[in-house]
Amino acid sequence: MTKTLIAYFSRTGEQYGVGEIKEGNTKKLAEVIAQKTDGDLFEIKVVEDNYPDKYIPLIQFAKNEKAENARPEIVGEVKNFSDYDTVFIGYPNWWSDMPMPVYTFLEKYDFSNKKVYYFCTHEGSGGVHPKDFAVYGHIAQNDKTQTEKDVEKWLNNLI
Repeated sequence: MTKTLIAYFSRTGEQYGVGEIKEGNTKKLAEVIAQKTDGDLFEIKVVEDNYPDKYIPLIQFAKNEKAENARPEIVGEVKNFSDYDTVFIGYPNWWSDMPMPVYTFLEKYDFSNKKVYYFCTHEGSGGVHPKDFAVYGHIAQNDKTQTEKDVEKWLNNLI
């Protein structure tokens, strides 16, 4: 019996391609993955959430964080992380990279002997790495049926 964790970073507010949203694109995708894998969800949140709600200021903020190689402090921790065999890491693609809080999460835990899979939302830039599962944010946000089909196909290819 394997135990699965889905850790993700997601944003609300104004998003490119989908407008003003109250539930993040990556969160919606993470929830589908959790449902399909019977996994546990962990949202990666920052202690000091200074991220702007509007798109242009947000991408500038993200660009500056990337340039500084920032590692924002994150809220909470995954209890019994060592119990998980499989970990899915989700993020929105920011400047062809993962948001810096995701790096904070990755550096906090030991991923030895775990299967790790990455998934992301984007509006045309795809995943950071060729093997990342990438879904358009507007699809994750507005088309649950298509998102579920895409996730199921991806998960079946992982086996």
